[in-house]
Amino acid sequence: MQKFKQKKVVITGGSSGIGLATAKKFAEEGADVIITGRNRALVDTEAKNSGMTGVVADQSTHEGIVTLLAQTTKTGGKVDVLFINAGIFQLAPIAEITEQHFDEMMNINFRGALFTLKTFIPWLTDGASVIFLSSIVASTAMENSAVYAASKAALNALAKIASIELAPRGIRVNIVSPGPVNTPLWSKVGMSDEQLKEASAAIGAKVPLRKFGSAAEIANTVLFLASEEASFITGSELVVSGGFHLNTLA
Repeated sequence: MQKFKQKKVVITGGSSGIGLATAKKFAEEGADVIITGRNRALVDTEAKNSGMTGVVADQSTHEGIVTLLAQTTKTGGKVDVLFINAGIFQLAPIAEITEQHFDEMMNINFRGALFTLKTFIPWLTDGASVIFLSSIVASTAMENSAVYAASKAALNALAKIASIELAPRGIRVNIVSPGPVNTPLWSKVGMSDEQLKEASAAIGAKVPLRKFGSAAEIANTVLFLASEEASFITGSELVVSGGFHLNTLA
């Protein structure tokens, strides 16, 4: 039996990595899935391959959010699951942080997430599920991640407050915080292949389960939180890190 048949699911940043893996699983479970991304070719290809609706939209801008809402509502019906997943990961020591680095990270990871939620609130069904993709970095101390960690910590605060404000409508709001996961995000942090290899080995050695997670494993967690099996869970952060969050990152 398909758990999400006749349910409308919106996933920001759904054309690659965790977002795409989650979108595919929702589609397999019968959902009407809408994904966003900034790369038109990638969005169109992935949407077509999986029978989903693709929307080219930038979560960091008002125009992008409005475009997503318009495409989501043009066929009627409200949204049952909103997975606010779009985000970027860039590293820089505090002494080298620039305004551009700060603005780009905060605009996508926090500002965009906040205004995506705000814009979609009237279009969420009573009893809907909202899930934010955060990171264990929000509550740990990883070198060179000050802005990224701050953006995710702000996201966590937003989610918890939203869970209280939206509770009267039965809308549940939760957070998924992954640890090390094999996704294309790692190739965008500005490291060389050799540096990435060394960093991956060092991080992997600190994971109690001795492996990186997969996008599919994070997707399974998102689907659980969106399902009726999690009907009494709201305002919670579910850490999916293989135990990595138990170690110091310094």
